[in-house]
Amino acid sequence: MTSSSSSKKQAQDPPETSEPTLKSLRTKMTKSDEKKKLKDIEISVPLVYGNIASWLGKKASEYQSHKWSVYVRGATNEDISVVIKKVVFQLHSSFNNPTRVIEEPPFEVSESGWGEFEIAITLHFHSDVCDKPLSLYHHLKLYPEDESGPLTMKKPVVVEHYDEIVFPDPSESFLSRVQNHPALTFPRLPSGYNLPAPMQVDDNGKKKRGDTKDHSLGQWFTSFSEADELLQLAAARQQVQAHIAKLRRQISLLEGQNQTIKTGSDP
Repeated sequence: MTSSSSSKKQAQDPPETSEPTLKSLRTKMTKSDEKKKLKDIEISVPLVYGNIASWLGKKASEYQSHKWSVYVRGATNEDISVVIKKVVFQLHSSFNNPTRVIEEPPFEVSESGWGEFEIAITLHFHSDVCDKPLSLYHHLKLYPEDESGPLTMKKPVVVEHYDEIVFPDPSESFLSRVQNHPALTFPRLPSGYNLPAPMQVDDNGKKKRGDTKDHSLGQWFTSFSEADELLQLAAARQQVQAHIAKLRRQISLLEGQNQTIKTGSDP
C-alpha cells in the first residue's frame, strides 16, 4: 500500500462518533455526448469505498493514535481503472496537501492521525465513459462501535459502503473496450448486434497492479457477493417472520383479555 506524507496535526475538533451515511446502491450516470450511443443498454460497475483504521498501540501519541487508509476498490477486487481515470480524496484541511489526486490504481490514500472527519471522494471517468465526475462522501471511522471495550491492535476498524454505478446508453467504444471485463456487469446485447473484438491488454503488469486481490489489507475487506446478500436477506426475513409471529401472539392475548372482560360485564 502506498503511504502518503504524514500530517502535522489532525482536526482540532474532538473525534465524532456518528455513523457515516450509506449511499445509494444504484447511482445512475449520464453522458452529454449523444454520438454513437447504444440505446436501451446499461453497464454497471459495482464498487466499494470506505476505510480501514488500526490503533498504533504503544506507539500511539496525542496526535498520532491510528494509521488508516481510505480507498475505492472493485466490489470483487478487480481492476476498475478501465472505467475510473483518477480519484480525488479531499482530506481535512489540517493535513499537509489535503487534496490527494490518485491517477493510478490502487485508488487509495494512507495517513495517520487521531480524529474522525468526512472525506469527499470524487471519481473521474475516462472520456468515453462519462464526462461528469461523481462525488461520494465517507465519514472516516477510527474507533469501534463498542467504545466501552479496550482498543486492540489485532483487528482493525473497517467501514465500507457498496455502490453500483450505472452507465445507461454507453458509447460503442466504451462497450467494446470493457466487454468481458470481470469487474463490470456486462449487458445482454440486442439480437443481431455485434461488437468488435475485445481490446487486448498487453501490459499484464499494469493489469495486475490494478486489482486488489493480493492487497495487504485484503483479509479485512467486506465481501459483497450475491451469496452474502441472499444470506442477509434470508436472515432478515426470518427476523421479520419471528416479529410478526410475536405480534400475532400479543394480539391474540389482548383479544382474549377483551373477550373475558366483555363476558364478565354482561348482565
